[in-house]
Amino acid sequence: MMGLHLDEKTLENIRAARTYKGIPPDEHLVPYENFADLLEKHVAEKPDKVYLIHYDADGNRETFTYAELNARVNRIANFLVNELGVRRGDRVATIGYNHSDLVAIYFACWKVGATVAPQNVAEDDERIGYILRNSESVVVFARPEYLERAERIVHGEQPIENIREIIEVGGEPCEEYRNLSVEMQKQPPEFTAPEPVTLEDESLLVYTSGTTGPPKGVVLIQYNMLADAKGIAEHHRITPDQRMMCVLPIHHVNGTIVTLVTPLFVGASTVLNRAYSSSRFWERIARENVQIVSVVPTLLQYSLEYAEKAGEEGRSIWGEGVRREDLANFRHLICGAGTLAVALATRFEETFGFPIMHGYGLSETTCYSCFLPLDLDWETHRHWMKDYGYPSIGVPIWPNEMAIFDAEGEGRRLGPGERGEICIRGHNVMKYYFRRPDANAETFKFGWFRSGDEGFYEVDEQGRTFFFITGRIKELINRGGVKFSPFDIEEVILELPEVNTALAIAFENDYYGEEVGAYVVLNEGERLTAEEIIEHCRSRMTFEKSPKVVVFGTEVPVTSTGKYQRLKLRELFREWQHTQFRP
Repeated sequence: MMGLHLDEKTLENIRAARTYKGIPPDEHLVPYENFADLLEKHVAEKPDKVYLIHYDADGNRETFTYAELNARVNRIANFLVNELGVRRGDRVATIGYNHSDLVAIYFACWKVGATVAPQNVAEDDERIGYILRNSESVVVFARPEYLERAERIVHGEQPIENIREIIEVGGEPCEEYRNLSVEMQKQPPEFTAPEPVTLEDESLLVYTSGTTGPPKGVVLIQYNMLADAKGIAEHHRITPDQRMMCVLPIHHVNGTIVTLVTPLFVGASTVLNRAYSSSRFWERIARENVQIVSVVPTLLQYSLEYAEKAGEEGRSIWGEGVRREDLANFRHLICGAGTLAVALATRFEETFGFPIMHGYGLSETTCYSCFLPLDLDWETHRHWMKDYGYPSIGVPIWPNEMAIFDAEGEGRRLGPGERGEICIRGHNVMKYYFRRPDANAETFKFGWFRSGDEGFYEVDEQGRTFFFITGRIKELINRGGVKFSPFDIEEVILELPEVNTALAIAFENDYYGEEVGAYVVLNEGERLTAEEIIEHCRSRMTFEKSPKVVVFGTEVPVTSTGKYQRLKLRELFREWQHTQFRP
């Protein structure tokens, strides 16, 4: 890739980190030539089987068989190539939410050999603008609700020259933008890629916050996606006759890989929801005969609150008209991405009686790298979920390995019970960070991917290594699975002339695992209220990223080398642990 500027040592380390038990990353271990080959083989074998069930915000339901979805994907792929000039290796950005249209756009891009760069609408315009520019995206697909915002970002004060066109997705056609529904109907339902597409083609470009520097673009290839999907499917014993359900946003790897690509890999079905709804969660699972759903800890909390209120009012904790026996075929929940507390996991499992298969992974490892085993009896499952002070994130899945190395990054491997940095290597490890030679050199320093997360492992009687995550080495704020850089938030607070020092703090919260707080030291003689600081932040950042609580102080704890010790300030925010903050 042009402009990477990676030295030979870093390239060697990246290759080592993408190797699985001596098998190099270009020795592919999936039975498909590319993403299109996977989809088309399912179409040939079971054209009338339903792959996608989609519920919109109003509860309207639509279904797509493998053949119907494939025809739609082909029309969009032809539109990309014939009308928009998208070619293999190009990047296509999306600004939207969970919808069947977005799924079809993703699949169409992968048939062309293009890369999808999905945007999180909860981010501010400045960050989205940076990503659109940095990713070199050539086209933006936007839902009608976000057209005005897309226009402002792309054609505003600093126009993004690499974006050739904004395409409207859904809604009524308008004069200003071409509408995808209209345009795709002009295209044939068969598609042949102009250039051969391989498993090595880049397919997903997602951006993750860093503790230093701008957001980092994680480059995943088609093989990363299919290999991780295979590993997830094998671990959870997902078969073609099963259904999964998606309630997480598909701009994130969790929603995309776990509940779109994984069921596709095995020829199963998936239920795509516009968003999570406590009142409809179990009802959808029962109605659609879902076996597995992927969630984050925040949604466990919401489900519990709904159940507790329903119980107090004498209603079903499962939702209106739903009984426990209606969920006879439901197996378990996959949970990761955020901080899961032992107390929350215990309450959920005791209330609903379904096991949480806790796991862990990052965008840089495509999605999941480990899960609790499915073969544990209830007592042993509870042991690994609560007896170590942290719920275990489980054992490594195929095709990756995990280990704990010293937190200083010296490449010294640690033994059972010793805390250090969680490191991963295998075929699900990303290709690299896009145009960030500095980040690549540090992240792959000794031939493993360094997560920046602290953890340890213990060994069971069978010799399996059960991993635990205990916190962060890098001080990112992980709010409900979405990570924010504290430095971005601090820069906004420091725009206020009254502020001398500002530290963004990740404090424990029942609803999002972590919430955003701010510890502020004012200049001598200055006055400023917490409300004024919060109002300023919300004028510059999204609600999700802005501080919810401001604590004032006069001193900041530092290390012997002068580095701020944010973690020592977390206790100042303890009284807000149980508070749910709303816009």
